[in-house]
Amino acid sequence: MEEHDIICTGCPKGCQVTIKTEGDKITDIYGYECPTGKEYAINEFKNPTRILPTTVKVEDGEFPLVPVKTAAPIPKSDLIKAMNFIAEKTVKAPIEIGDILIENILNTGVDVVATRNIKKESEV
Repeated sequence: MEEHDIICTGCPKGCQVTIKTEGDKITDIYGYECPTGKEYAINEFKNPTRILPTTVKVEDGEFPLVPVKTAAPIPKSDLIKAMNFIAEKTVKAPIEIGDILIENILNTGVDVVATRNIKKESEV
């Protein structure tokens, strides 16, 4: 039997949830103070996901990079592949907050969106 300690980030309490497992099967779970904590810990154990914040290169922009993030969480196991994929991309200014710069990254169904406006260099 193994124990996995997970800090819940579902609310400000930050409960330390312990999951006991045998293989891939959860045998016990405790330490959560609300249903959100239990659900968060189960999801974190079975399929951890993260929102990926990073930057994309900009061509003809007032800045050389635009901050971006995934519009929804992607599997934690895909983060490095996604970073490498994004590092190869260049987008053209102007860019508006919320613009989809990469659609369906790594076939996850999740888009990469701009989190800052970037003007064209000639408009600065």
